[in-house]
Amino acid sequence: MRRITDILNLKEGEDDRARTLENVKKNIEFKGANLWILACAIIVASVGLNVNSTAVIIGAMLISPLMGPILGAGFALGIYDFKLLKKSLKNLLNATAVSLTVSTLYFYLSPFKDVQSELLARTSPNIYDILIAFFGGIVGVIAITRAEKGNPIPGVAIATALMPPLCTAGYGIATSQWTFFLGAFYLYCINCVFIGIATFLIIKYLNYPAVKQVDEKQQKRVKFIIAFLITAMLLPSGYLAFSLYREQQFKKNVELFIENEFSSKGYTVVYKKTDFNPKKKKIELAFLSKRFDSLEIKALKDKINDNQYLKGAYLFIRQDTTDRFNALKGDILSQIKGSENEMNLKDVKIMQLEKQLAANKFDSKQLLKESRALFPSIISLSITKSTLTTQKDSLIPLTAVIYDSPRSLSIPDQEKLRNWLNQRLMVKDVELFKKQ
Repeated sequence: MRRITDILNLKEGEDDRARTLENVKKNIEFKGANLWILACAIIVASVGLNVNSTAVIIGAMLISPLMGPILGAGFALGIYDFKLLKKSLKNLLNATAVSLTVSTLYFYLSPFKDVQSELLARTSPNIYDILIAFFGGIVGVIAITRAEKGNPIPGVAIATALMPPLCTAGYGIATSQWTFFLGAFYLYCINCVFIGIATFLIIKYLNYPAVKQVDEKQQKRVKFIIAFLITAMLLPSGYLAFSLYREQQFKKNVELFIENEFSSKGYTVVYKKTDFNPKKKKIELAFLSKRFDSLEIKALKDKINDNQYLKGAYLFIRQDTTDRFNALKGDILSQIKGSENEMNLKDVKIMQLEKQLAANKFDSKQLLKESRALFPSIISLSITKSTLTTQKDSLIPLTAVIYDSPRSLSIPDQEKLRNWLNQRLMVKDVELFKKQ
């Protein structure tokens, strides 16, 4: 038992307590060099978020001096130095205000305001962020109380990210996206509170002496404030963590459902969209050639409701309602069992359809509607029969499809669109071109 106590002993290698306290007090100040470093770190972090560069964001976290007043506040609570606590909180508030101002100004002036993955990663805090902040804070306060500081401080700065959430909050203000601001600022508050609480607990464990005699009433007040802050941060983040788990399970089971019910049966899915909303979950699909009747759709919906993670999800299968040329031909041929006059009439209709295709008279308006059902970003469509002439004077027939879209379709989407058009137009030579 004594050996275990020796192994877990934090007092071994501890620095002089007066010196430690002096260093803590020195690092809570935000003026002169510290203020310049903070402003520059905020700009570096904002640029990293703007261009989606993880390396730049990590660099900004390493040079950020924001940990100082947070550790100072936890330290002050641990030794009941309310003057130091007030000073720490005041400096933290000033640093937060400066950081928000600088990041908001940067994103307001920046011509690039697209939402990047690094920005999105800071808008949905959960219980895991609390664990990172708490245990990172423990490492941080242990490190500053050691005579040999070692290497933990840079790692703590990266793990308990303070700069990126503040910059994301500034992005939310600059672009008036208040959900971004609230989510990112909540993450920042989580980090501040739990780093401070971790500092308080370690300082109490190390038995740092109180700066003055504190009565029991004051001690109870401090404990109540800490308990309130823990509860205020735990409840929303716990709910968000549970919501994240449910969303991941929903997406995973949607993939399994598509694989078991469609892909394994040879049906090609050309469009998939899922929407996870606890009140109204939605699965939207479209297929290359398979068409489902009402009984098949009902059976699929029943299977969805039998899955605990998909239960209640609305299944919508996009199917164009117009008869394709090949379907129309099949229908006409199947009905040529009547009189000779009817047969001649339907032969004429088939010839007319074939001539329409040969004459390049595609129903572009209807095709645009159908293609937008599968690819909503397409805003215009032009289809023409053409011939490609090569250097050897050989002629290669092709069906040229020119589409207009705010952004280029991805390579997989282009392949899906090409396959669909070949099937829809009953050709095998569709070539796609984006309108310049």
